[in-house]
Amino acid sequence: MSIIPVEARRVAVDGVDGVGKTTFARRLVADLNAAGRPAVHISADGFHHPRAIRHRRGRHSPEGFWLDSYDYPALITNVLEPFAPGGSGGYRPAVHDVDTDELLDLPWHQAPAGATVVVDGLFLHRDELAGHWDFTIFLAAPFEVTVPRMAARDGSHPDPEHPSQARYVQGQKLYFAECRPWERASLVIDYGVLPPMPA
Repeated sequence: MSIIPVEARRVAVDGVDGVGKTTFARRLVADLNAAGRPAVHISADGFHHPRAIRHRRGRHSPEGFWLDSYDYPALITNVLEPFAPGGSGGYRPAVHDVDTDELLDLPWHQAPAGATVVVDGLFLHRDELAGHWDFTIFLAAPFEVTVPRMAARDGSHPDPEHPSQARYVQGQKLYFAECRPWERASLVIDYGVLPPMPA
């Protein structure tokens, strides 16, 4: 995709749960590779903290969702630093399996020379990560759109006001209040209506 500068090797695709980050990131990587620009896709979901840390403020805590979900030092060490200028290009795609709560010790992969890494995930415009991106994208859509999308995918409740959604919706609102990611992003895309899937 021409939206990504040639010199950008570390690209973030940010947005709330259900907005379509993973699909967008995969398309972006496919387009970059098709254009002769080697690219690797990483999901920040492979860098969750173990459940004991994620839930230490309470299983339903919005603050816990916002503050404790991800192991940012691990994401930096295993992905973002290797793709930085002068980095080795050796990376690991995950350190944790969120479904089994298992810590992973995966082998290191070697990216092609000059490859771009595209990372999709929540909260990617946090202060801890701000200096580690070359280009960032924020996919914008209201919770009234994204929560039903997530429900269709995961079987969760489709109403953003439902108590079962409070941890996630309110946690992401805390992120908005502190970081205003649409102001930090290199590019904001209105993703309230998903583009058609390619044939």
